[in-house]
Parts: sequence; C-alpha cells; structure tokens
Amino acid sequence: MICDIPYLDDGHERHVLDIYQPEVAGEMALPVVFWIHGGGWTEGDKGEVGMKPRVLTERGYLFVSTNYRLLPDVSMDALISDVAAAIGWVHQNIGEYGGDPHRIIVGGHSAGAQLAALLCIDERYLAKHGVPLSDLRGCLPVDGDTYDLPKVIATAEFRAQLYGGPLPDFGHRQKFGNDPEKHVDFSAVTHVAEGKNIPPFLILYFSGNSATEAQASAMTNALESANIPVTAYGKSDTNHMRLNDDLGREGDPATGKLWEFLDSLESSW
Repeated sequence: MICDIPYLDDGHERHVLDIYQPEVAGEMALPVVFWIHGGGWTEGDKGEVGMKPRVLTERGYLFVSTNYRLLPDVSMDALISDVAAAIGWVHQNIGEYGGDPHRIIVGGHSAGAQLAALLCIDERYLAKHGVPLSDLRGCLPVDGDTYDLPKVIATAEFRAQLYGGPLPDFGHRQKFGNDPEKHVDFSAVTHVAEGKNIPPFLILYFSGNSATEAQASAMTNALESANIPVTAYGKSDTNHMRLNDDLGREGDPATGKLWEFLDSLESSW
C-alpha cells in the first residue's frame, strides 16, 4: 500500500489518494478499481474501504481510494472537480504503479455512489483531465440516494408537509446549491444518453430503505432506456453501512453480484 499520494500540485491536504497493489506483481498492466468514500459529502476518509482492497488485489486489480475536499468548506462543484482530478491523475500516472489507464472501474458508497455515477455519465468533468468515458469500464455505486436529486428533495419536503417536523438546515437542497437548475445538473439521470460510452453499471442497494430502492430504480430505468448494460441488486438482510462493509465477504450475496459483474467485464477485455 502506498499512502497519501498527492493528485494535485500544491493542493489541499485532502488532495491525496492511496494505491493498493497485489503482493506479487505481474507482467501485464492490471485493471484499476477507483473508490470514492461516503459520508454525506461532509465527512469520511479514503481509509474506509473494508475488505475491498484485499479481495480485489487478490483477484488481480489495483485498488485506489481517494480523499476530496468536503462540504461546507467548498461547493459541490469543487468537490466533484476534486474527484475528477483524482481520476485524471490515475489515468495519467497509474501505469507507473502497474495499472492500466484504459481499464478503470469507478465505485463508491453513499455520497461516493452519487459521485461515481455522475462522473461515469456526465463526461464534462473528466474531459477536463483528458479522460474519455471509454476508459471507464464499469461503475459500481453502492447504496446511493441521490441519482435524481429533484425527486429526493421533493419527497423529503412533501413528507415534512404531511407529517410535520422541521427540514434539515443543511439537507440535499442546500448541499447541492439550493438552485433547482443545479439539482437537475448534479443528477446522474439527467445526463444518461445512448452513444456516450457510458460504462456498464452494477447498482447495489439496501432494499429496506425506500429512498435508496427508489433511486436505484430511477437510475436503472434511465440506463436501460439508453441501452446501457445495468444490473441492480437489492439486499434485504443488511443496512446502509453493512452493505458496503460486507463487500468481499465470502457467502455475501452482494459480493456474489460483484464477482458476476467483474466476470462480465473481464470477458470483454
């Protein structure tokens, strides 16, 4: 493991990433899993990766986990740009660490799921760093609830009207700019279109949470409408955190779906 590699020159203390390599180096460049942590865009750390680095490096992948600046210290635009810059650094430099810049899978949990989906679909962020969507070979969002922001915001506010109680002072409306146009633009579903080289998706979610289940359905429907390969799997015997932490555990059904997803990607390489 190589820790705290800066991905921007003269950047912030959170502009760093970690690289996990297999114990035995091979002769071929390895595919890369790039991971984005969760934490509601206000907290979290690149070290929160569970078993994923171990099981994926054993399978023959490089695993990269990144930090990024957090709300409210920066805007959502800046936060997303940080993650795009980290992917840009990986695309440009990962060959020096034994990775293949043309086989990158982007994944993330919770807030990281929203970021992963958006960056794999809205090509504008990565284009600034010379990364084509065609070099992203898969997307793995885990239990995200913000692929379609207007619906999330409208649902929360409608429930508050029905049942009473205050809305959060810094909820999704505020985090994403308190502007309806921004809410639409930050929604991954907005930018789904056929012919953009959007990669195949595996969407994992906790089926006991109606919000994440509804958002997974919205994301799945948008991708299917554009003829983009997508599998959605809802796990019931879990929760928001355990779903992510258990990825890589033997016998875990969501992990089984992950292996199937990787098998399908690898068959086309």
